[in-house]
Amino acid sequence: MKRIDLNADCGESFGAWILGRDSELLPLLSSVNVACGLHAGDPAVMERTVNLAKPLGVSVGAHPGYPDLQGFGRRKLQMGTEEVYAFLVYQGGALLGFCRAAGIPLAHLKAHGALYNAAATDLGLAEAIARAARALDPDLILLAQSGSAMVQAGRSLGLRVAEEAFADRAYDRHGNLVPRSETGAVLHDPQEIVRRVLRLVQEGEVETITGEYIPLTAQSICLHGDNPQALTIALALRQALMEAGVAICPLPELV
Repeated sequence: MKRIDLNADCGESFGAWILGRDSELLPLLSSVNVACGLHAGDPAVMERTVNLAKPLGVSVGAHPGYPDLQGFGRRKLQMGTEEVYAFLVYQGGALLGFCRAAGIPLAHLKAHGALYNAAATDLGLAEAIARAARALDPDLILLAQSGSAMVQAGRSLGLRVAEEAFADRAYDRHGNLVPRSETGAVLHDPQEIVRRVLRLVQEGEVETITGEYIPLTAQSICLHGDNPQALTIALALRQALMEAGVAICPLPELV
């Protein structure tokens, strides 16, 4: 039986501002990436998200990014690798504290937004992210874009690495995510998304924005919690995977 993790970014509300439908989305996931307060989220939201995940058995991971609340972490900042390392340890350490208070493990770390995208090809940034994960806990899983420099960096440091693909994002012919600034970069049609993910899980390949098919390895599928169709997509995707005989399992059971 094929197995896959289904993850999403949650905990992205801040103060009085609500983003995403976390309480409805979390039961449909097997792993969750929790914003750590510098690109989104705040301490109360972090605690609440961890406590929502616990009784559901959803595996919890840290989702740190650039310190960029105004830009939601989607603007690349000019930060050195040691700065990035320190900011990630700071953010991940905060979530680790909430996990310990709740009596559950912090299972993985996944960089967010512009930092994640930059580290896909920048080995120095990728190594900073991997070092931060190892510093927090050598047993953490590094959740990284399939085939990226982060996969290489994590494995070179002896970390467990899970490669992920995106349900609701378009790929170019080289296996990179199409920039959000380009038309068609974010997918919204649940039926199209289900079709693409089933092919990826069953055949190990993904359709590019130009209509070609390229090989792609993935132990985890991500959908974005801030996508307006996130809940509809998650429901359709979970049902389709189960009907296809694919088991949905949290990351620690797969890596």
